[in-house]
Amino acid sequence: MSVVGDGFWVRSLAETFPAGGRIPRHHHPWGQLAYAIRGSLRIVTPEAVRLAPPTRAVWLPPGRPHEIWMQGETSLRTLYIDPVTAAPLPGRETVLEIAPLLRELILHILGLGMLGPGAPGHERLAGLLIDLLVDARPHDLALPLPRDPRALALAERLQADPAGRTSLALLARRSGASLRTLQRIFPVETGLTLDAWRQKARLIWAVAALGGGASVSAAGLACGYESPSAFITAFKRQFGVTPGRF
Repeated sequence: MSVVGDGFWVRSLAETFPAGGRIPRHHHPWGQLAYAIRGSLRIVTPEAVRLAPPTRAVWLPPGRPHEIWMQGETSLRTLYIDPVTAAPLPGRETVLEIAPLLRELILHILGLGMLGPGAPGHERLAGLLIDLLVDARPHDLALPLPRDPRALALAERLQADPAGRTSLALLARRSGASLRTLQRIFPVETGLTLDAWRQKARLIWAVAALGGGASVSAAGLACGYESPSAFITAFKRQFGVTPGRF
């Protein structure tokens, strides 16, 4: 492809954060590819939470507000892509699979620092980056967030304690509404029933645990499943592959 952006096409940034580290909500005029070579990223936008373990990255289009949380000690590797160069990429936040060639290209660009005119081969590298990102396989690691403040409070409680045994009725009351009211709100505002939302939240949390090196059994038990077989079945139903393959 031909890269047409003015000035630099791609800038990069490498940072390491402790577990629980956070980059507060912000936005910028360039698109961002957020990728962790260690740890996992939890990226929150007004509409959803997205998770990226080390084999995935999150593409954030230009101008979109977001905050980033670190799951475990995290080595964040970011590429910022100017809006003209990024035009072929998705117009919405997307979790992308990072294949080995794409991973090595990201790290190579980080080593160079920036891609721009005047440097031999930089236009070809920028073009290859966009081509590989366009072809990267998307993954459903997004958890839609409700807008209603009571439902959002419940969603935050469920994410904070994915293995919790507290009844939904009690959690609903603590969030300021009856369980029946929240059961009506969740499908309207997230497209998922409350039970389905809770299960997806647990499984996405398990993805982060697996990305941090947890065994399949440990990840399943830590997110509330009583047996590895039940966890594997639910995980495969949600993501189409077993936890080990993922």
